[in-house]
Amino acid sequence: MLAKRLGMNFIDTDILLQENTGRLLQEIINTEGIDSFLTLEERTVVSLKGNNSIIATGGSVVYSDKSMKYLKKDGLIIYLNVGFEEMRRRLNDIPGRGIVSMNGQSLKDIYNQRIPLYEKYADITIDCSNKDVEDIVEKVLIELLKVM
Repeated sequence: MLAKRLGMNFIDTDILLQENTGRLLQEIINTEGIDSFLTLEERTVVSLKGNNSIIATGGSVVYSDKSMKYLKKDGLIIYLNVGFEEMRRRLNDIPGRGIVSMNGQSLKDIYNQRIPLYEKYADITIDCSNKDVEDIVEKVLIELLKVM
């Protein structure tokens, strides 16, 4: 929706990774392992030519400093912050989603591990708790106007 409102292209790196490999994210994790998945994810991100684009990344992209620096080089990182309970309610099909979970981490462990990384790289943080998509897009637009 944000890309549409701004008249920009939209790229979803998870979908791009699936298209490039011909496999679902979870299938890659199950057959090749987490390290291989993260390498493929990083390659996908750093190969982007995202001029005039809104890029949605998978949540695990923050594990790659190289990917995050690449995205920040010519763009802004917007962290859509949502509390754990709401995030858990929003997630469907957790076992099949392609969520990078190391050493049997729980969803709460993953959440707690990633939050400091999201905060580290964020140029803009948007509180998305109890907000619908239209409200979130409006908040992002307001924050973008402040930095442009």
